[in-house]
Amino acid sequence: MRSYQPDLTPPWKRSAPVPEVPAEPDLVVEEVTTGFCGAVIRCEKTAQGPTVTLEDRFGKHRVFPMEPRGFLLEGKVVTLVRPAPGGPARPARTASGSVAVPQARARVARAGRIYVEGRHDAELVERVWGDDLRVEGVVVEYLEGVDDLPAIVGEFGPGPDARLGVLVDHLVPGSKESRIAARVTGDHVLVVGHPYIDVWEAVKPSSVGIDAWPVVPRGQDWKTGVCRALGWPENTGAAWQHILSKVRSYKDLEPQLLGRVEELIDFVTLPE
Repeated sequence: MRSYQPDLTPPWKRSAPVPEVPAEPDLVVEEVTTGFCGAVIRCEKTAQGPTVTLEDRFGKHRVFPMEPRGFLLEGKVVTLVRPAPGGPARPARTASGSVAVPQARARVARAGRIYVEGRHDAELVERVWGDDLRVEGVVVEYLEGVDDLPAIVGEFGPGPDARLGVLVDHLVPGSKESRIAARVTGDHVLVVGHPYIDVWEAVKPSSVGIDAWPVVPRGQDWKTGVCRALGWPENTGAAWQHILSKVRSYKDLEPQLLGRVEELIDFVTLPE
């Protein structure tokens, strides 16, 4: 008869069992060693064992082995396993990458607002973050430029229960926009911006089907110059609708815009 061998490993060194989670598409996990966080794109069999490909919010892909205790799901260690054929679908996601709330009703609008420079900016924000904004009760309005921003902010009167976020185009050191933004201060107003001359540039060229956004000489209307350089009809309204039609999710936008919009949403939705 085989003698009993007690487990002399100290309790604090014993590995507690962790749940096995099917690596369904769109499941968002974090790899424990690198901290890389992304959504599951696919699982594959390799000679070294099964792997999973993750895509982060900026469109970057990385492949990881599906090792035991190799990932964090909502902060808890899990083991990813290959999903069973015909398994349950993962929760749907909004265009911004957030988990969709089924049959969510729009929240009553907050007193706080997000201001953007122009109509195109507002349409792009709606395209990607519209579902999130309605759930949070955040209204986005456009300003037709920021020359009068300090007066507009003063008229709005930001406060603890009415925060104001402002997204500014071409917010780079030394620009006119940066000088105007520097005049806006206060605990309940946040002005952020992206480096692009116009929000068109915040759409990835690959999504639009071009190699890069053209460089337009100073003194020319930028949008008209873009149309000329790309051989498009000089109808900037039609050009924008073409560009907007190519935006299907956050993956079609540059990180410099993604981070700023989400920063504003977080700011205006802080607990009152």
